[in-house]
Amino acid sequence: MERDSAVVLATERYGRAESWKYLAKDEVIERRRDGREGKSRGNSVVGVFKSVFLPQGYPESVSEDYLQYQFWDTLQAFSSSLSGTLATQASLKGVGVGNQEATVAAATVTWLLRDGTGMLGRILFAWQKGSKLDSEAKKWRLFADVLNDVAMFMEILAPFFPAFFTLIVCTAGIFKSIVGVAGGATRAALTVHQARRDNMADISAKDGSQETLVNLAGLLVSLILIPLVTDNPVLTLSLFFLFTALHLFANYKAVRSVVMETLNEARLAIVLQQYLSDRRILSPQDANLREPVFLEFRKTVPIKLGVRLQEVVQSPEELNLALKNNNMPFLLGVRNGCVCVCLGAEASVQDEIRVMCQAVWLRSMLSAPTQKQGHWEMVHESHKLMETIFNQFLKGLKAAGWDINRTLLDWDEWRVEWKTKSN
Repeated sequence: MERDSAVVLATERYGRAESWKYLAKDEVIERRRDGREGKSRGNSVVGVFKSVFLPQGYPESVSEDYLQYQFWDTLQAFSSSLSGTLATQASLKGVGVGNQEATVAAATVTWLLRDGTGMLGRILFAWQKGSKLDSEAKKWRLFADVLNDVAMFMEILAPFFPAFFTLIVCTAGIFKSIVGVAGGATRAALTVHQARRDNMADISAKDGSQETLVNLAGLLVSLILIPLVTDNPVLTLSLFFLFTALHLFANYKAVRSVVMETLNEARLAIVLQQYLSDRRILSPQDANLREPVFLEFRKTVPIKLGVRLQEVVQSPEELNLALKNNNMPFLLGVRNGCVCVCLGAEASVQDEIRVMCQAVWLRSMLSAPTQKQGHWEMVHESHKLMETIFNQFLKGLKAAGWDINRTLLDWDEWRVEWKTKSN
């Protein structure tokens, strides 16, 4: 009865964990745990684990797909760690570790050549593909892990071809450097997606802690594996293929679990096609499930965004055709089998979404085998279509949970100001 006479002054809660009451009793403020008694968060094993390996404020501070992605990402990192141990052992054997006839100088030259070619590969890949990694983060993430497995397989096979050992490990080094760029950059893009409180640094730091723990577990298992696989190539290859299969499966599940609310070319095309067929807006979760996660190196009708004016029009007549039925800050055209978009300097994010919708519709029309319309006729028809549907489509995107304030479309940097024909 004495406890019940206290007056509750305030309550507090640590995230979704325990809550506490502040009670006024005999002119003294007393702090009590609300609900069942037990150990505090900081002293519990689960609480300590969460504070060490999960971002502060979890789960409110991260996206809803965070836990599922991290589970599969942890599994793939563990299997990759074991495969890496087998590849490292093969590389060391190839450069002469354990061979009395091998020289330190030869091994050092081989290692330097491998590292040097890898550095060049890293620079060239970042130069050529760096801008693509944001817009297609899932595809490049999966591609990086597949390429990593190919590189490790080459390192395992290299000692069996001593005449080509240096060439093989250098090629594998280039592949691994590409993996480093693509994997690191796409992980950063996914971190931006997961951060719900602008806590990218905290999420990245905790991801590093999780990876370190997984690598430590992989190290302990590797200590058991190494004596078993030494001088046993059949067992080495068998275990490598087992770990690789697990690695690829976990990576596929990881990228499939990511639900991005920002629109890239693939997701926008999926949502628009569904809307044109039955006027239904797909949710981010439904669209992400349909999004392809494997790279397409050849597209039937590519879309080029932010191109120079001469890639859209090449004469004053074509400029007038591009401006027909068009009062928007962009120009659209078809050139050499590509849909090309020229963007004005004052174009907004909504303008970018609109012209991308037109480009996707044009691509579908150009891909149709029975299409007999001229290119400019289709461009004019796309303008009329957007005048009819775009405002409702944009409202539907927002209502369905899509972020329409930014996009992940792969725009180049050309911006053009044009003049209309004077009467």
